[in-house]
Amino acid sequence: MDTTERLAIIEEIRRLKARYFRCVDGKDWDGFHAVFAPEMVFDRTRAHTVQDPFTGEWSPPLPPETQLVEGREAVIALVRRAVGDILTVHHGHMPEIDVLDADRAQGVWAMSDELRDRQNRLILAGRGHYHETYRHTEDGWRIASSRLTRISLVYGDGQRP
Repeated sequence: MDTTERLAIIEEIRRLKARYFRCVDGKDWDGFHAVFAPEMVFDRTRAHTVQDPFTGEWSPPLPPETQLVEGREAVIALVRRAVGDILTVHHGHMPEIDVLDADRAQGVWAMSDELRDRQNRLILAGRGHYHETYRHTEDGWRIASSRLTRISLVYGDGQRP
């Protein structure tokens, strides 16, 4: 694969992730459905905890078992239940995308999100990273797996985990 092909794939994946953010924030569930591969796996084990970079301790502690959500429909249902009735703003930044071959890629995205209730009161503001894999399908590039990690979480009551 030459450089032009590799850069075209990276741009397609960048647009895919932008669509992911826009669709979840706009509650466009049909568009959101279209960003995932059917076999999508979401690892939410570290989505609501932060690791102290100096001590290595997790706050709150990591759950005792890995929290995987498997299958596109299950992932969409989870996200829709979590944020379908609240205001969200997601930003993805500084993607590090590696094209593995013509049909597979992986990437890490710095991210920030903010969740607010319908009265615009802060529920949660977070910063972290999405660690993802991508697969080329007959419909184009799709997210095949995603793992969310956090480096900062602030809740509406001003508390940190």
